[in-house]
Amino acid sequence: MFSISDTIVAIATPPGRGGIGVVRISGPDAAAIAATLTDRHEPLVPRLATVATFRSAAPHDHVVVTSFARPASYTGEDVVEISAHGSPVILNGILSAAMAAGARLAEPGEFTLRAFLNGKLDLIQAEAVADLIAAVTPLQARAAFDQLEGTLTAQIAAIEQQLFEIVAKLEASLDFPEEGYHFVEPAEARNTIGSVIALVDALLSQAARGRLIREGVQVAIVGAPNVGKSSLFNALLNTNRAIVTAIPGTTRDLLTERADIAGLSLSLIDTAGMRDTVDVVEREGVRRARQAIGVADLTIVMVDASRPLSADDRELLHSTSVKPRVVVLNKIDLPKVVDEIEGIEISAKTGAGIADLIEAISQALGGGETLRDQPSVTNMRHIALLERAKASLTRAAVAFESAVSEEFPLLDLQEARAALEEITGKKTSDDLLRHIFERFCIGK
Repeated sequence: MFSISDTIVAIATPPGRGGIGVVRISGPDAAAIAATLTDRHEPLVPRLATVATFRSAAPHDHVVVTSFARPASYTGEDVVEISAHGSPVILNGILSAAMAAGARLAEPGEFTLRAFLNGKLDLIQAEAVADLIAAVTPLQARAAFDQLEGTLTAQIAAIEQQLFEIVAKLEASLDFPEEGYHFVEPAEARNTIGSVIALVDALLSQAARGRLIREGVQVAIVGAPNVGKSSLFNALLNTNRAIVTAIPGTTRDLLTERADIAGLSLSLIDTAGMRDTVDVVEREGVRRARQAIGVADLTIVMVDASRPLSADDRELLHSTSVKPRVVVLNKIDLPKVVDEIEGIEISAKTGAGIADLIEAISQALGGGETLRDQPSVTNMRHIALLERAKASLTRAAVAFESAVSEEFPLLDLQEARAALEEITGKKTSDDLLRHIFERFCIGK
């Protein structure tokens, strides 16, 4: 999988028909293979789009060929991109002709893998490529693009630099034991480690919010029958997805749709009305609604503000009080009766208060902060390695407090550096690379 001595090819645009499609070739023979596919005999000029005719196989097509000479290309190798009309027949014809000329079909993510192996991207940036392609909300795209631009890489590099300096001093001290040289004092070491731990903590403080942005969240809308759950579900989706009637118990099963709300990818779950019932089907719906509450990242608990609280309302408010939630008082377009609880006042029917509810959802998921600014850390792999680095740093600090031999804190500091280097890919394994890149699409 990790050989970069051959030439690879793949269709780089999504499957299906479109106005344009791109076939990408990368490797030492990219230019030579591209030359066999068209009617042009002159060498391609790097970074100059060239009109040509694809004639190597039927059907023929007018194409635009662009070459990128190594190392000034995405992969760091010679790259040729052939832009043709976006017919699958034409694109597959170009792909087959390139393979017949000596190219190999690329594995998923192999172009980006080669960019990593050739030093064009570090591992953080390579993972950000996949996140940017997979983004379904503007906030996800912004967070991924920031990582692709090297924001997190720079922060990790700053931490690594401080660690490198103290590790170098400790290693120098251990290299001259007979002379009794000590290139770093315990107090200085403790202060440096403390500042490094603070930098790691600053990154980890964003972790929960970052994961929500990258991975999305589940939000369950729950309440007694006829409080307006399905109306709110439709209002947040801006479409009539759920059936709304005046008859209690209309919703019998979980209804799930994805929505972009406050920059987050939310899986909204409309649930059955929570009440005791003898109806077998409705009772199963209530059971599933309780399951949805158990797995949801946030619960929207709806109450009908135009009628007194029922026993079902009170039980639901009590059972969800220990979970992340937003209490919503619906039907404020009618005379308000409920005044014993506080919540976001809305009318799912008229749309009043929906903007306030979206802000409350954002704050509840963001730990009290609105999710407007993208965090540096969003990836669970990065979070786990930062936590490992912090644990090693903490052990090193304790070792200096205990006045033990410098060898012991040095081992802990080296472990912390290894964890940071695994984040950026300076040190990594083939298995990890395979795991990361196999989730990419072919052609990227």
